[in-house]
Amino acid sequence: MVGEKGPKLTSARILVVEDEDSIQRLVAAYLESEGFQVRTANDGRSGLEQARAWNPDVIVLDIMLPQLDGLELLSRLRRESSVYVILLTAKTEETDKLVGLTMGADDYLTKPFSPRELVARVKAALRRLRGAAGPGEQVLVFARLRIDADRRQVTIDDRPVDLTAVEFDILWALAEHGGKVLSREQILERVWGHDYFGELRVVDVHVGHIRKKLQEDELIATVRGVGYRLDDNPAGAGEAV
Repeated sequence: MVGEKGPKLTSARILVVEDEDSIQRLVAAYLESEGFQVRTANDGRSGLEQARAWNPDVIVLDIMLPQLDGLELLSRLRRESSVYVILLTAKTEETDKLVGLTMGADDYLTKPFSPRELVARVKAALRRLRGAAGPGEQVLVFARLRIDADRRQVTIDDRPVDLTAVEFDILWALAEHGGKVLSREQILERVWGHDYFGELRVVDVHVGHIRKKLQEDELIATVRGVGYRLDDNPAGAGEAV
C-alpha cells in the first residue's frame, strides 16, 4: 500500500503466474539469478491463492490462464490489494491489454519478450515501491493536495487517497511541475524510465485512475495533443518543504 516502506530489491518476493512451462521456468530462472525469492503458479486459481497467502511484492501475470484467466484474477486482486502487477500479453491481445490496464495492472510486456527486459521492469517496480519518487524528504503542498514523497502519501482536502506506486509517481511528476504541461512521453520517461517501450495510452489509463481516486476530474487537466497539467494553486509557491 502507498505509505508503506517497500522491500529491498534482493529480498523481494516475485510471483509468476504463467501456464506455459518453458516461459515460467525461464522467467523464474532469470529472477532467481538476481537474488529474488520466486514462486510460480500454473493457473489462475492457484495464482490467486498464492498471492493471498504469500503477499508478493510483484506479480508477473499472464492473461491467458486455465481455470481463472488473468483478467479475472487481476479483478479479484484489486478488490483487496495494490500489489504491483506486470501483465504478459500476446501481440494479438490489444483489447485485453487495455482492459487489463483499466482494471488496475501497472505495466505490461508483449510476448515474445526479453527476460532481461522483464527483470528490468521488476527492478524498476521495486525501486518505486521503496519510495524513490523524489530526492530526499519532500512534501509538495497545494491548495487542495498534499503529497509526501518520503511516506508516499497523498491527501486531497485532508482526505487520504490510496494510490498505487505508478499512480503516485505520475501525480508526483505532475506536482513537481505544477502549472506546467508534461507530455505523455515525458511522463513515461519519468515514471517508467527512458528505456521503456510501452504505449503512450498507458499514461492515459493511469491518469484516469488517479482522477477517479481523487474524486476530482479538474485537478489534472488534459492539454489536447500534448499531455497533462496539474491545476491546483500552490501553497507557498508549491515549493518542497
